[in-house]
Amino acid sequence: MGKKVDWSLLMGAAFLMATSSIGPGFVTQTTVFTQSLMASFGFVILLSVILDVGAQLNVWRIIGVSGKRGQDISNMVLPGLGYFVSFLIVLGGLAFNIGNIGGCGLGLQVLFGIDPKVGAAISAVIGISIFLVKEAGKVMDRFTQIAGFVMIALTLYVAVSSQPPVGEAIVKTFAPDTIDYSAIVTLLGGTVGGYIMFSGGHRLIDAGIVGKDALPQITRSSVTGICITGVMRTLLFLATLGVIAGGFVLDKANPPASVFLQAAGMVGYKIFGVVLWAAAISSVIGCAYTSVSFIRTFSAKLEANYRWLIIAFIVFSTLVFVIVGKPVFILVIVGTLNGLILPITLTVTLIAAHKKRIVGDYKHPLWMTIFGAIVVVLTTYMCGMTLLYQIPKLMGIA
Repeated sequence: MGKKVDWSLLMGAAFLMATSSIGPGFVTQTTVFTQSLMASFGFVILLSVILDVGAQLNVWRIIGVSGKRGQDISNMVLPGLGYFVSFLIVLGGLAFNIGNIGGCGLGLQVLFGIDPKVGAAISAVIGISIFLVKEAGKVMDRFTQIAGFVMIALTLYVAVSSQPPVGEAIVKTFAPDTIDYSAIVTLLGGTVGGYIMFSGGHRLIDAGIVGKDALPQITRSSVTGICITGVMRTLLFLATLGVIAGGFVLDKANPPASVFLQAAGMVGYKIFGVVLWAAAISSVIGCAYTSVSFIRTFSAKLEANYRWLIIAFIVFSTLVFVIVGKPVFILVIVGTLNGLILPITLTVTLIAAHKKRIVGDYKHPLWMTIFGAIVVVLTTYMCGMTLLYQIPKLMGIA
């Protein structure tokens, strides 16, 4: 009986992490990069998944072994750092959630022809209703699992319909014509950046799956989440590759929609609406849950009312989208600053992995530490380049 419950919780954490990373930006990103790199984008996916493993395994294991959330570990390594990280994550989470709720509205517009703002409001009510239920954690687990399965099944249908050159894709995955490092870094940031890396680990803490004895379960859950994200990315890549290889030029205004439309006609276009909505609503839920999990431990009052904080988070994101729309300048600035979170938190995690007062007598594998350090170096470089080149551009926009 215990094992069955554990497996359900592990799958819930895995899908929460995976569907948090598979948002509207994920769908567009994958389509655009496939358009520019063609079959060689397979290599980018492969390498980003490998690096993803390096980041996720470190974070999930240390959170799981210590039984402490990211902000508490940060404060133990460097007093006050946890508050700074939490501030960045909540701010970044709000910015991303405005985009996610907008994606919900666009998905329902494709399906039913309604105004995106009305679709966003309807989606917000659905998201909020999950956290009004007493067993909110279990309902959230089930919802994200269903959304994940629906996205994968429908995208698989479109990928098969587009008749992609699978042989070429396999060859170029291991022997690419070109290597685009910015694409690798962008994908890595989209799957482990900001709150996403902590979503599954924090869910396991809430479920009580902590300690050294739970390590096999923690590892299985994190790897499952990474695989789900990788499968979805690969299916979108193949669907897009098939359409482009057939000689079709994607619509610049909405590249992913044109892939689904060309591959499977009007049915494909409606499928795109379902996939976009499922990706967006599951990201709204995962983003709100994880962002709030970064502040709920700071006081007993916050802990007692965390579900209302999650609801307020969704309401605020929705109101900004409905009243203001997407404030591009603010979103990009916050998104850029949010990129700092991965190297900071991963560095803190690697330090914490070797501190007895945090992990007890647990011995962290050397290969994981090295793997994590490589990811830190890569993402620090990415942040440096972003700050050097993007911020001046943004100041020009302002």
